[in-house]
Amino acid sequence: MKPAIEVAALRKSFTGRDGAPRAILRDLDLTVGSGEFLCILGPSGCGKSTLLNVLAGLDKNYQGHVSVSAGRVGYLFQEPRLLPWMTAEQNLDFALSSCKVETTRWEELKSRYLAMTGLSEFRDYYPHQISGGMAQRLALVRALCVEPGILLMDEPFSGLDEITARRLRSDLLKIAEETRKTIVFVTHNAYEACFLADRILVMLGGAFRQEIRVPVARPRSYDDPAIFQ
Repeated sequence: MKPAIEVAALRKSFTGRDGAPRAILRDLDLTVGSGEFLCILGPSGCGKSTLLNVLAGLDKNYQGHVSVSAGRVGYLFQEPRLLPWMTAEQNLDFALSSCKVETTRWEELKSRYLAMTGLSEFRDYYPHQISGGMAQRLALVRALCVEPGILLMDEPFSGLDEITARRLRSDLLKIAEETRKTIVFVTHNAYEACFLADRILVMLGGAFRQEIRVPVARPRSYDDPAIFQ
Protein backbone atom coordinates (compact mmCIF):
# COMPACT_ATOMS: atom_id res chain seq x y z
CA MET A 1 0.00 0.00 0.00
CA LYS A 2 1.30 3.44 -0.91
CA PRO A 3 2.23 5.62 2.10
CA ALA A 4 -0.20 8.42 2.96
CA ILE A 5 2.66 10.94 3.24
CA GLU A 6 6.13 10.94 1.71
CA VAL A 7 8.68 13.68 2.32
CA ALA A 8 12.25 13.74 1.01
CA ALA A 9 15.04 16.28 1.60
CA LEU A 10 12.56 18.92 2.81
CA ARG A 11 14.24 22.23 3.55
CA LYS A 12 12.85 25.61 4.51
CA SER A 13 14.46 28.85 5.66
CA PHE A 14 13.27 32.22 6.90
CA THR A 15 15.12 35.50 6.61
CA GLY A 16 16.14 36.84 10.02
CA ARG A 17 16.10 40.46 11.11
CA ASP A 18 19.73 40.75 10.14
CA GLY A 19 18.91 39.63 6.62
CA ALA A 20 20.63 36.28 7.00
CA PRO A 21 18.74 33.04 6.22
CA ARG A 22 17.69 30.91 9.18
CA ALA A 23 17.07 27.22 8.57
CA ILE A 24 13.75 26.01 9.98
CA LEU A 25 13.53 22.56 8.36
CA ARG A 26 16.76 20.72 7.63
CA ASP A 27 16.67 17.96 5.00
CA LEU A 28 13.71 16.10 6.49
CA ASP A 29 12.82 12.63 5.25
CA LEU A 30 9.47 11.26 6.39
CA THR A 31 7.14 8.41 5.48
CA VAL A 32 3.75 8.02 7.16
CA GLY A 33 1.80 4.84 6.51
CA SER A 34 -1.92 4.77 5.80
CA GLY A 35 -3.83 4.57 9.08
CA GLU A 36 -0.75 5.35 11.19
CA PHE A 37 -0.88 7.62 14.24
CA LEU A 38 2.39 9.56 14.22
CA CYS A 39 3.40 12.08 16.89
CA ILE A 40 6.08 14.67 16.26
CA LEU A 41 7.53 15.63 19.63
CA GLY A 42 9.71 18.66 20.26
CA PRO A 43 10.05 22.05 21.95
CA SER A 44 8.55 25.29 20.69
CA GLY A 45 10.39 26.73 17.72
CA CYS A 46 11.84 23.45 16.45
CA GLY A 47 9.84 23.49 13.19
CA LYS A 48 6.88 21.22 14.07
CA SER A 49 4.12 23.63 13.04
CA THR A 50 6.03 24.70 9.95
CA LEU A 51 6.16 21.07 8.86
CA LEU A 52 2.40 20.69 9.36
CA ASN A 53 1.76 23.82 7.29
CA VAL A 54 3.81 22.33 4.46
CA LEU A 55 1.95 19.00 4.66
CA ALA A 56 -1.38 20.84 4.67
CA GLY A 57 -0.43 22.81 1.57
CA LEU A 58 -0.67 26.10 3.46
CA ASP A 59 3.04 26.80 2.90
CA LYS A 60 4.44 26.12 -0.55
CA ASN A 61 7.71 28.02 -0.14
CA TYR A 62 10.15 25.17 0.48
CA GLN A 63 12.71 22.96 -1.21
CA GLY A 64 12.44 19.18 -1.51
CA HIS A 65 9.71 16.68 -2.26
CA VAL A 66 6.32 16.40 -0.50
CA SER A 67 3.63 13.92 -1.53
CA VAL A 68 0.28 13.62 0.26
CA SER A 69 -1.78 10.86 -1.32
CA ALA A 70 -4.66 10.08 1.03
CA GLY A 71 -7.24 12.51 -0.30
CA ARG A 72 -8.51 15.55 1.59
CA VAL A 73 -6.44 16.88 4.52
CA GLY A 74 -8.08 18.03 7.77
CA TYR A 75 -6.28 20.45 10.10
CA LEU A 76 -6.91 20.99 13.80
CA PHE A 77 -5.19 24.05 15.29
CA GLN A 78 -4.20 24.90 18.86
CA GLU A 79 -7.34 27.05 19.16
CA PRO A 80 -10.79 25.93 17.95
CA ARG A 81 -11.12 28.86 15.51
CA LEU A 82 -14.90 28.54 15.42
CA LEU A 83 -16.98 31.30 13.84
CA PRO A 84 -18.56 32.98 16.87
CA TRP A 85 -21.69 34.22 15.08
CA MET A 86 -22.62 30.71 14.00
CA THR A 87 -24.06 27.86 16.05
CA ALA A 88 -22.19 24.57 16.38
CA GLU A 89 -24.19 23.06 13.53
CA GLN A 90 -23.76 26.13 11.34
CA ASN A 91 -19.99 25.92 11.84
CA LEU A 92 -20.13 22.33 10.59
CA ASP A 93 -22.36 23.28 7.65
CA PHE A 94 -19.91 26.01 6.68
CA ALA A 95 -17.02 23.52 6.58
CA LEU A 96 -19.05 20.95 4.63
CA SER A 97 -20.09 23.57 2.11
CA SER A 98 -16.58 24.97 1.75
CA CYS A 99 -15.22 21.47 1.03
CA LYS A 100 -18.06 20.75 -1.40
CA VAL A 101 -19.26 17.64 0.43
CA GLU A 102 -22.52 16.37 -1.08
CA THR A 103 -25.44 17.88 0.83
CA THR A 104 -27.18 14.49 0.96
CA ARG A 105 -24.41 13.31 3.33
CA TRP A 106 -24.33 16.28 5.69
CA GLU A 107 -26.78 14.97 8.27
CA GLU A 108 -25.17 11.53 8.35
CA LEU A 109 -21.67 12.97 8.87
CA LYS A 110 -22.70 15.55 11.46
CA SER A 111 -24.71 13.06 13.48
CA ARG A 112 -21.93 10.46 13.39
CA TYR A 113 -19.14 12.69 14.65
CA LEU A 114 -21.25 14.71 17.08
CA ALA A 115 -22.28 11.43 18.68
CA MET A 116 -18.67 10.22 18.80
CA THR A 117 -17.63 13.32 20.73
CA GLY A 118 -20.68 13.62 22.97
CA LEU A 119 -21.91 16.84 21.38
CA SER A 120 -25.20 15.71 19.86
CA GLU A 121 -27.24 17.86 22.26
CA PHE A 122 -25.27 21.04 21.53
CA ARG A 123 -26.01 21.61 17.85
CA ASP A 124 -27.82 24.89 18.51
CA TYR A 125 -25.26 26.32 20.94
CA TYR A 126 -22.95 29.19 20.01
CA PRO A 127 -19.21 28.90 20.75
CA HIS A 128 -19.44 31.25 23.74
CA GLN A 129 -22.08 28.98 25.31
CA ILE A 130 -19.84 25.91 25.54
CA SER A 131 -16.63 25.15 27.45
CA GLY A 132 -13.14 25.28 25.98
CA GLY A 133 -12.96 21.50 25.90
CA MET A 134 -16.28 21.26 24.10
CA ALA A 135 -15.19 23.93 21.62
CA GLN A 136 -12.09 21.91 20.80
CA ARG A 137 -14.20 18.77 20.40
CA LEU A 138 -16.43 20.70 18.00
CA ALA A 139 -13.35 21.79 16.06
CA LEU A 140 -12.39 18.11 15.84
CA VAL A 141 -15.89 17.27 14.55
CA ARG A 142 -15.53 20.04 11.96
CA ALA A 143 -12.24 18.54 10.77
CA LEU A 144 -13.68 15.00 10.62
CA CYS A 145 -16.98 15.92 8.96
CA VAL A 146 -15.30 16.72 5.66
CA GLU A 147 -14.00 13.11 5.55
CA PRO A 148 -10.25 13.76 5.37
CA GLY A 149 -7.90 10.91 4.61
CA ILE A 150 -5.26 12.63 6.72
CA LEU A 151 -5.78 14.59 9.92
CA LEU A 152 -3.08 17.08 10.97
CA MET A 153 -3.22 18.22 14.60
CA ASP A 154 -1.11 21.09 15.95
CA GLU A 155 -0.99 20.81 19.77
CA PRO A 156 -4.80 20.88 19.94
CA PHE A 157 -5.02 20.07 23.66
CA SER A 158 -2.18 22.27 24.95
CA GLY A 159 -4.50 25.05 26.12
CA LEU A 160 -6.77 22.75 28.16
CA ASP A 161 -6.58 21.63 31.76
CA GLU A 162 -5.14 18.14 32.18
CA ILE A 163 -8.42 16.48 33.14
CA THR A 164 -10.13 17.77 30.01
CA ALA A 165 -7.09 17.00 27.86
CA ARG A 166 -7.05 13.39 29.07
CA ARG A 167 -10.67 12.92 28.10
CA LEU A 168 -10.08 14.37 24.64
CA ARG A 169 -6.99 12.19 24.10
CA SER A 170 -9.07 9.12 24.95
CA ASP A 171 -11.84 10.31 22.64
CA LEU A 172 -9.29 10.85 19.86
CA LEU A 173 -7.91 7.33 20.22
CA LYS A 174 -11.43 5.87 19.95
CA ILE A 175 -12.08 7.93 16.83
CA ALA A 176 -8.74 6.90 15.35
CA GLU A 177 -9.57 3.25 15.94
CA GLU A 178 -13.06 3.56 14.42
CA THR A 179 -12.10 5.61 11.37
CA ARG A 180 -8.52 4.38 10.71
CA LYS A 181 -7.52 7.82 9.50
CA THR A 182 -3.88 8.76 9.13
CA ILE A 183 -3.02 11.21 11.91
CA VAL A 184 0.03 13.42 12.34
CA PHE A 185 -0.09 14.98 15.80
CA VAL A 186 2.36 17.67 16.93
CA THR A 187 3.08 18.08 20.65
CA HIS A 188 5.71 19.19 23.16
CA ASN A 189 4.23 16.82 25.77
CA ALA A 190 6.13 13.51 25.98
CA TYR A 191 3.36 11.81 28.01
CA GLU A 192 0.77 12.83 25.44
CA ALA A 193 2.90 11.47 22.60
CA CYS A 194 3.44 8.12 24.37
CA PHE A 195 -0.27 7.74 25.11
CA LEU A 196 -1.44 8.52 21.58
CA ALA A 197 1.15 7.43 19.05
CA ASP A 198 2.09 4.29 17.17
CA ARG A 199 5.39 6.02 16.44
CA ILE A 200 7.11 9.16 17.76
CA LEU A 201 9.64 11.32 15.93
CA VAL A 202 11.65 13.61 18.21
CA MET A 203 12.39 16.92 16.50
CA LEU A 204 15.08 19.42 17.49
CA GLY A 205 16.48 22.31 15.49
CA GLY A 206 14.46 21.51 12.39
CA ALA A 207 15.60 17.89 12.14
CA PHE A 208 14.41 14.50 13.36
CA ARG A 209 16.82 13.28 16.04
CA GLN A 210 15.19 10.05 17.23
CA GLU A 211 12.44 7.60 16.30
CA ILE A 212 10.52 5.74 19.01
CA ARG A 213 8.02 2.93 18.44
CA VAL A 214 5.36 2.66 21.16
CA PRO A 215 4.97 -1.09 21.86
CA VAL A 216 1.72 -0.80 23.83
CA ALA A 217 -1.42 -2.44 22.52
CA ARG A 218 -4.68 -0.56 22.05
CA PRO A 219 -6.99 0.30 23.71
CA ARG A 220 -4.71 2.18 26.08
CA SER A 221 -5.25 3.37 29.63
CA TYR A 222 -3.57 6.07 31.68
CA ASP A 223 -3.30 3.47 34.43
CA ASP A 224 -0.94 1.35 32.31
CA PRO A 225 2.64 2.07 33.49
CA ALA A 226 4.07 0.55 30.30
CA ILE A 227 3.03 3.63 28.33
CA PHE A 228 5.42 5.90 30.19
CA GLN A 229 8.43 3.62 30.62
